[in-house]
Amino acid sequence: MDLLFLGTSAGVPTKARNVSATAVIEASGSHWYLVDCGEGTQHQLLHTPLSVRDLRAIFITHVHGDHCFGLPGLLASAGMSGRTAPLDLVLPAALHDWVRLSLAASDSFLPFELRLLAVEQLGEWRSDTLAVSTVQLSHRVPSVAFVFTELNPEPRLDVQRLDAEGIPRGPLWGDLAKGLTVEHAGRMLHGRDYLRASRPARRVIVCGDNDNPDLLAEAAKDVDVLVHEATFTQPIIARTGVSFGHSSAQAVARFAETAGVRNLVLTHFSARYQPDPRRSPCIDEVREEAQVHYSGNLTLAQDLQRYHIGRDGCLGRVTGI
Repeated sequence: MDLLFLGTSAGVPTKARNVSATAVIEASGSHWYLVDCGEGTQHQLLHTPLSVRDLRAIFITHVHGDHCFGLPGLLASAGMSGRTAPLDLVLPAALHDWVRLSLAASDSFLPFELRLLAVEQLGEWRSDTLAVSTVQLSHRVPSVAFVFTELNPEPRLDVQRLDAEGIPRGPLWGDLAKGLTVEHAGRMLHGRDYLRASRPARRVIVCGDNDNPDLLAEAAKDVDVLVHEATFTQPIIARTGVSFGHSSAQAVARFAETAGVRNLVLTHFSARYQPDPRRSPCIDEVREEAQVHYSGNLTLAQDLQRYHIGRDGCLGRVTGI
């Protein structure tokens, strides 16, 4: 299971960072999911091996433009690329008409079914490999975090059950191992009923904008990776007196330490944080502030950088994407 960051800037893009978009890639590597779609996301995709044909669903955390203005272009490009498979788009209900009107006004034809789902009514979304649920956050507008949980990872046959039910070894076991439905002794046997996970499921939380990390306390239990915005450092908030509904690196780090989060990924950095350490404020100040309060595996996300979550739950950089 991998994360590939397509945009890590807050509000506006910079020369080094585009606005918000994060790809969650299945363990198989063949399908992926998009969380947020800021302007220019489709351009970022051109620098990755990801294809819109393999995109299983898009999830939008909230209505602000730096998280959704890239949708019409991405959808139109998906249509022109030859995509025909239906696509679920989970986003705030307030954006549904905007998406429809954007496509209609630009005379954009989609050769695939676009299924608009209201995030407010999501409950749980499922593919055959992942379950996605939400956590309500605190921002200037309603905002959510999406929790990705693997389903039945690396399934293996439940040999004890097969033997107990007297199902003979051989081709039947082979078909069930593939998840197929077979007939035996007048019974229909479904492969999914005889497959068991061979390792613990990995869990990842990808957050929208949020000024109260404590709202994630329940969801963060046993989570492998928390991806959370750190728009500002605490001195900037103290000097200006406002956070605009965002978190500081200090606040997120303190929460992650208390919650026992193993891997913390900070993203959504204010454009004021420069990459040059000779200038201030510098992005290094975000890292330094977080490290004071968090002792786990800390990562500051970079555009077009891919990170792998191992079977042991450890997060590491992938060389080349």
